[in-house]
Amino acid sequence: MKRNEGLPQRDQQYLVITALGRDRAGIVNAITRHAGECDCNIEDSRLAIFGEEFTFIMMLSGSWNAIAMLEATLPVLAAELDLLTVMKRTQRGHQPAATTGVSAQVTVPDAAGLVERFTNLFMRLDYTLAELVSKTRPEEETDAVLLEIQITAHHPTGENNAVLQQQFSRLCAELQAEGTITLMNH
Repeated sequence: MKRNEGLPQRDQQYLVITALGRDRAGIVNAITRHAGECDCNIEDSRLAIFGEEFTFIMMLSGSWNAIAMLEATLPVLAAELDLLTVMKRTQRGHQPAATTGVSAQVTVPDAAGLVERFTNLFMRLDYTLAELVSKTRPEEETDAVLLEIQITAHHPTGENNAVLQQQFSRLCAELQAEGTITLMNH
């Protein structure tokens, strides 16, 4: 039995780790194996490839000793694997019981500052971003480059949903973007 199994929630410690390095076979497995060897549980994780680099973000939980062991030993593993790592202690986040979520998808001719225009819209209306994905791709019929943006956001009451939908549509029209926004109740 693992040492942190059955650990009361109040005694759990949490650590967020970001690792960045050259993408190669087995690199993520080495990091996840090390977390397990330190008796840490992976609560949440994301992986992305950018060019020849990967970035891996994890939120770990465990006893104070397990988290402290990982904090002490990860820098050695990172040096061996030629990784940049950042670690920060955190608390378990909580999602309010009732939230209104939105999911937005946008395709727009690429230009600097476009992602910020959309994230700023959500911020001004008090939405919390839960996920942001953006990626460029060539347009099939021309030499133009398109930017695809996906945003998932939450608002505690949903009171700004109608305003968000209107302003989102206006922004898409202004930028000559194709966009959809979908409401999701949680």
